Amino acid sequence: MLLNIIFIIVGAALVLIGADKLTDGAVGLARRFQVPEMVIGLTIVAFGTSLPELVVSLFASISGSADLSVGNVVGSNTFNTLVIIGATAMAAPIVVPEVSYKKDIPLTIIASIALIALAQDVWFGDDMDNELTRGDGIVLLCFFGIFMAYSWSMAKHKDNVSEDNVKPLTMVRIIIYILLGLVGLIGGGQVFVNGATGIARMAGVSEAVIGLTIVACGTSLPELATSIIAARKGSSGIALGNVIGSNLFNIFFVLGICSFVREMPVKGVTNVDYIVMLASAVFFWFYSRWDKRINRVEGAFFLLCFFAYLGWLLYSL
Repeated sequence: MLLNIIFIIVGAALVLIGADKLTDGAVGLARRFQVPEMVIGLTIVAFGTSLPELVVSLFASISGSADLSVGNVVGSNTFNTLVIIGATAMAAPIVVPEVSYKKDIPLTIIASIALIALAQDVWFGDDMDNELTRGDGIVLLCFFGIFMAYSWSMAKHKDNVSEDNVKPLTMVRIIIYILLGLVGLIGGGQVFVNGATGIARMAGVSEAVIGLTIVACGTSLPELATSIIAARKGSSGIALGNVIGSNLFNIFFVLGICSFVREMPVKGVTNVDYIVMLASAVFFWFYSRWDKRINRVEGAFFLLCFFAYLGWLLYSL
């Protein structure tokens, strides 16, 4: 028990340090190449902070723990939207650019619907169990390719490029910051997950609930720390793009790879879990389009929604 607690503390510290360095490196990269911060957040930062989900879900899938793998992604996306957006907005209100509420956030809604449709074999077919097959994995990876093509087209536009008089970082420092940040985020996230999962398994909690809660929150710590620090430093584009990009990476790339490597029967992740994930994306889009920003009150509402869902999970044990 004591060792697991130490893992949690050390992991959280590494994640915070890594998030600070990754943010500095990502902002420096955007300024040097005159790429919108939103694009950097959607791609490089999102991919980096989603590596813990990829590693944990892939190993869980290979070992036959499909519920842990899928639960990790569903729980992470719910956590990303409700907790990270909520906490980031409370730290510094998030201004949502037009392209985000018109294109980027609707993509997360489409991704959620696609996952639900592919995972619900009982609803849409004659199968007795829900399963993500290799064919489903190929479909998700095709969606991922479309998303990357879209991000590449965005990078060609110079709109929303940060214009200031700050001297850009050298490429060597940018690379060092990004690499140090990723090492801290991935290593710290994994250490945190190991500690938290160890405590949960000692308490006799099921793999699906572990994936939806502790593992999902632990692997999302990089996104949480990166988004809050980026927002506090005035880089709301990176904070917003990080969450949107991570959600898309998790569904299209992480589950696409996992189900392609090994077909995954899904039993422990319930329809309520899928619906909460989809509803959180819809809430995010609604508030973004309505006010063009997520303020502190709305951020608090997002957090309350997550804790209500967490309470339901604990109640249903």
